[in-house]
Amino acid sequence: MAVRGRLRVNVDPLFSSLLLGPQLGAFMTEHPELELELISRDRLGDMVADGFDLAVRFGEPRNSSLIARPLFDTRILTVASPAYLQKHALPQTPQDLLQHACIQFRNPETGRPFDWEFHCGDRVVQVPVKGQITLNDVRTMHELCVSGYGIAQIMAFGSEALLTQRQVVDLFPDWPDERFTLYALYPSRIHPPAKTRRFLEFIQGLAR
Repeated sequence: MAVRGRLRVNVDPLFSSLLLGPQLGAFMTEHPELELELISRDRLGDMVADGFDLAVRFGEPRNSSLIARPLFDTRILTVASPAYLQKHALPQTPQDLLQHACIQFRNPETGRPFDWEFHCGDRVVQVPVKGQITLNDVRTMHELCVSGYGIAQIMAFGSEALLTQRQVVDLFPDWPDERFTLYALYPSRIHPPAKTRRFLEFIQGLAR
């Protein structure tokens, strides 16, 4: 499959920051005739007017004429650091979070913090947590949580080292079913060109 030419991609900052950057060099070395332009944006905007061939975004796509193709999904975990848990009582239920400092993450589509939900099978519980800090940078959120400031909801994908090194602890392993999906969005129903297909294969491979 010949992979060449220019590919302009609107990429979700969460995905770009956590995983895409560290793996991208090897992909580009494999395809020396490809010219890739990655633009990291909070919001999708108008893909066609802005000249993008492809967008890669987390979260359910809004209604539009774009083709939305799910690439993979990841669990959402509610975590705290050992330093935080040394100073505060371990929350036993999601509702206990109302008594804790929670680090919130801004939804770029609404401009408001994401709702905190807890899923177990068909059961879904929403908890209206509150906190002093709302962020839109995932690295800062991780660092703030690890430092012991408060509790955060994070994606399992891209956070493996934090968990395996016990920098953070999954507080509710009995609520394991909330998922967050990464989608590819593109404007045409025509079979995407080779450069687009290969880039999407590369992204899906990151989740394996």
